[in-house]
Amino acid sequence: MRSERVSYKHKSLAAGRWKELTFCAQMANIGSEVERALNWQAKQNPGYSLKAVERALELLDLTLDSVAGLARRREVARVREAVVDFFMGSNEFCSTDKSWRGYFLPFTFAARRLK
Repeated sequence: MRSERVSYKHKSLAAGRWKELTFCAQMANIGSEVERALNWQAKQNPGYSLKAVERALELLDLTLDSVAGLARRREVARVREAVVDFFMGSNEFCSTDKSWRGYFLPFTFAARRLK
């Protein structure tokens, strides 16, 4: 069996630093990448938007690996599913730019308050 090496865009975070962040800080960082994807999408630059989505998905995967508790794991998995659906799928969940910003903004405020 061949062993595949994953090439992370967020190398220091993947090396363990991500697990040291609070859940709110993790979600705020994911929200930053989603925000970048939305901004590039609005500027009609699908290449840069896709790169930001890929980084957001990477961070969501790191969060899934580090989060404790079934409820949080379920939430993060659902967010990942909805991100893929919105940016790469048919948007079955009827997400909007506004709904994404509204979802992630409270995490950003909470992460700043917890510093």
